[in-house]
Amino acid sequence: MMYFNSISIISEREKEVLRLVAYEYSSREIAQELYISTNTVNTHKKNLRSKLDVKNLAGLVRKGFELGILNLEQRA
Repeated sequence: MMYFNSISIISEREKEVLRLVAYEYSSREIAQELYISTNTVNTHKKNLRSKLDVKNLAGLVRKGFELGILNLEQRA
C-alpha cells in the first residue's frame, strides 16, 4: 500500500485542508478560511486523494483518522 509513509509526504497546507474537510467546510469556505483560491483547494483535495489512495472525501477523512492526522479533539 502506498500510504505507509503518507504522513511525511502530506504538506502542512494539505493537513489544514483535510481538517476543514472533516468539519464539512465546502471548497469555497476552505478557500476563504485559508486565503487561497477554490482551484487551489481542489488541487489540494486531489493531491490528498492521490497520496492517501482514496476515492472521495469520506475516504480522506477516514484515512486521516487512521493515520492520526485527524483526531476527535481537534477544532477547525
